[in-house]
Amino acid sequence: MALKLYTNNMSRGVVVDWLLIELGVECERIEVAYQTEMKSPEYLKINPFGKVPVLVDGDVVVYELDAICAYLADKFAEKSLAPALNDPKRGLYYRWLFFISGPWEAASTNKMLGIDVKAEQKMSVGYGDYEDAYNAFVQGLGEASPYLCGEQFTAADVSVAAMLFWQLKMNEVQSHPAIERYLENISKRPGFQKFAAVFSNV
Repeated sequence: MALKLYTNNMSRGVVVDWLLIELGVECERIEVAYQTEMKSPEYLKINPFGKVPVLVDGDVVVYELDAICAYLADKFAEKSLAPALNDPKRGLYYRWLFFISGPWEAASTNKMLGIDVKAEQKMSVGYGDYEDAYNAFVQGLGEASPYLCGEQFTAADVSVAAMLFWQLKMNEVQSHPAIERYLENISKRPGFQKFAAVFSNV
């Protein structure tokens, strides 16, 4: 088994577990303990941030969740969890992957930490402020039917939906009809139901 996933059940690494279920791909799963194993010299050679998840595919080491999602979707392109390179939806797919890991991650983290972007600072902040990011998010989800790239379910859906499910559970994002409709569509997928049954704490 070539693929190895360094992860922790209480981390966003479980998002990769969901993606692997959707892909129907097996992977050696290596649990890494917080603060001890993750900060060990051996592990820091794999990921200098000392965090999970990390995917190892032979000599290739990939960290950052959405980089892993994109890598796996392209590695197993025959599973169609990413639009083809010449498909116009590829741009939309990229947009969502980079939005969730960039503007939304920054905006929601700052909100959680109580860091407010002042009006005079908005031009210097890529996402503006939290309200701007949230409005962009729900506007985009309002166009999703039933998934982010239309009828094609992709790795971007895994990342975006996982973030929303978690943030709603933790009361870190306000619900919205567009969010509820999108997640209802996701919830009907057999792959998600299988994932939720295994990782019931998510």
